[in-house]
Amino acid sequence: MNVQFKKGVLELCVLVLLDKQDRYGYELVQKISDQIEISEGSVYPLLRRLTKEGYFTTYLRESSEGPSRKYYKLTDQGREYLQKLVVEWRQFAKGVDQIIEEGMAHE
Repeated sequence: MNVQFKKGVLELCVLVLLDKQDRYGYELVQKISDQIEISEGSVYPLLRRLTKEGYFTTYLRESSEGPSRKYYKLTDQGREYLQKLVVEWRQFAKGVDQIIEEGMAHE
C-alpha cells in the first residue's frame, strides 16, 4: 500500500482503537497490522505526539509477561478530535470515491 495513504490514516486508526479501550503501544501496532501493513516504528512517535498534544494520558500496568506496560487512554479532548477526524475522513473518502467512479466510468 502507498506509504502516503498509510501516514494519513494511521492517526485516525490509533484514535479509533483507543476510543474502544485503553491499549499499550505494541497492542496497537498488532491491531493495525492485522488490516494495514505498518512498521512498529511508525506508531510510537505518533503516540508521543498525540500524548503531548493532550489527546491521550498514559499509565503503567503490571504485565505477567515481563516489565510493566505503558497504556494509552483517550482523553475527552482526544475524543472530540477523533469525532472531527472521522467527519473529515468520511468526506475525504466520499470525494475520492466519487472521483474514482467518474474516472473509471470513462474507460
